[in-house]
Amino acid sequence: MSSKLEQLQALLAPVVEALGYVCWGIEFLSQGRHSLLRVYIDHPNGILVDDCEKVSRQLSGVLDVEDPISADYTLEVSSPGMDRPLFTLDQFAAHVGEQVKVKLRSPFEGRRNFQGLLRGVEDQEVVVQIDGHEYLLPIDAIDKANIVPSFE
Repeated sequence: MSSKLEQLQALLAPVVEALGYVCWGIEFLSQGRHSLLRVYIDHPNGILVDDCEKVSRQLSGVLDVEDPISADYTLEVSSPGMDRPLFTLDQFAAHVGEQVKVKLRSPFEGRRNFQGLLRGVEDQEVVVQIDGHEYLLPIDAIDKANIVPSFE
């Protein structure tokens, strides 16, 4: 995790949790002059648009005061959804047995994209099984990971 993401996590997660939600994860996508700060929130009863609005108002106030991002950006508060992104080893461990799509920052065994069955977590690695072969992917090498929803 980059130092900017760590700073944003430390600043925003307590605000989200104080409102009664789980801070599922934070993405900061720097896109030239304009960036996107996306905060995923979750709750055992699910997330409605009103929940996102409530959290967005609170986070906006904190961001205006603390001003951790110098460039223009858009704040987006969202539910993780069915294709929820996975950020932490605990989140991966909670979804063992599900299909996942993982994109690495740099190639591992000649590839960056992996889609298969999430078999588990070992130390600091995520175990993904694809066509009978298990890949141990270091958590620090993962750029993006999502659950692949099943509609069966």
